[in-house]
Amino acid sequence: MSDDPFAASDSILVAADPETVFAFLDDPANHAAITPGLTDVRNVEPLENGGKRLSYTYRMAGMGIDGEIVQTVHDPPERHVFDLRGRLTGTIDLRLAPAEGGTELTYGATYGLPENTLTRLGAPVIRRFNERQLRAALENVAARFDEG
Repeated sequence: MSDDPFAASDSILVAADPETVFAFLDDPANHAAITPGLTDVRNVEPLENGGKRLSYTYRMAGMGIDGEIVQTVHDPPERHVFDLRGRLTGTIDLRLAPAEGGTELTYGATYGLPENTLTRLGAPVIRRFNERQLRAALENVAARFDEG
């Protein structure tokens, strides 16, 4: 992992093949269901690369942050890359690889937060927050397939 306090990365085994996991992650409504704090996904537009552009609202520390996500890489069944634009900036990189028992899903992210009380809390607090959010999203994806 990077020393950047706004970067986080983690992996999990998902009990489904990469094609199925990729298709699940290709639906923006599923991101709202698995990502803590993501409260609204709207204005979804298809892009020529197979990805999507959409608007979102993310709640952090009681405040809503609106922005746009543009999928820059749509490489079935191996990779999704999203650029976050607006007050919350960054990149989300989802990589899928076949593994015994299903798919190894790796979630890497780098975030740029708006300057406010959150960023003044300091790097260790921000790093732990990002790592917890990312881990929760991975566990939520895995749980969707464990239920089936």
